[in-house]
Amino acid sequence: MYALVESGSITKIFTNPKGFELNGNQYSADIFSKWTKAEKEAIGIYEVETDSTNFKDEKWYINTNESYAFGSGKVTRSWGTATAKAHADSLFTAQDETDGLGTEGDVKVEGLKTVLIRTIKQQAAGILQDTDWYIVRKADAGTAVPSAITTHRAAVRTKAASMETAITNASNTPALETLYTYTEQEDGSITRPLGELPVLEA
Repeated sequence: MYALVESGSITKIFTNPKGFELNGNQYSADIFSKWTKAEKEAIGIYEVETDSTNFKDEKWYINTNESYAFGSGKVTRSWGTATAKAHADSLFTAQDETDGLGTEGDVKVEGLKTVLIRTIKQQAAGILQDTDWYIVRKADAGTAVPSAITTHRAAVRTKAASMETAITNASNTPALETLYTYTEQEDGSITRPLGELPVLEA
């Protein structure tokens, strides 16, 4: 990504190399790959540097629009302070009901907790579905379910329940994010996030 700087101000952003006209001269897209850094900057073309300090995971946060600035001989792309997505549901108010927007007390916008708990339930159901046939066979033919399968299914339900509890008890969005974060230990091993349900080993 490049920017055109004229008289100290950014006048154009090039997301992809393409030809352009500047001060009556026509330049081809080749200059972006063939010219040196100094040659490009001599006519005001600067490669954009990205500052991701404020950019956060969009699963948990709403980022601002990106902005561009020129200073100290470089063009920088950056973001403002991100806003955490709501962790709790927002509800319709009495005024909303008066305005005909919805019934007071009903969910207006689902928060992350509702979405995550629904996802956990769906994931657990999907994992259990893979071994449901053992249960059906037991009901139809009386064939015993292997203990490994019974143990696995119980572990999935237990882990799903504990995760739902952890999500419900999270005080804010950063606390929710932590439940899904891999962490590296001192010995180099990786601790799996709490939000991962157990899988059946082959």
